[in-house]
Amino acid sequence: MTRTAHRLALLIAMAPLATLASPSDECSGSSQVEIANCVSDTLAAVDATVEMFLGFAHASATELDDVTGRAVSAAALDAGQAAWSAYRDAHCEFVGTTFGGGSGTGIAINDCRIELGRARAASLRMYVQ
Repeated sequence: MTRTAHRLALLIAMAPLATLASPSDECSGSSQVEIANCVSDTLAAVDATVEMFLGFAHASATELDDVTGRAVSAAALDAGQAAWSAYRDAHCEFVGTTFGGGSGTGIAINDCRIELGRARAASLRMYVQ
């Protein structure tokens, strides 16, 4: 397959993904400053949600550790959260670099953090008892 054909195949395969809206698309605003402020507020709410579900999951993990007499679940959750945070920060910084230092860089980084944070909150919710 030629390079052009490979790129075309990749583009076709990814076409459904292009229709997904980014978190900044949820914000109404006539200026980049207004959109950036809205995205920042959304990120704060998502971060608070992650922390809430992390607290609930931690309580469940601690209870499980108490019941089983093994101090492994809460520690594993803490390690997983640290690894997730490091991944989120590194990946979203990469996303920001793809904007070449342009004015949308901060919004793109926060969009990324919102998307990953929403997924993390949903994942943590599964472990709340």
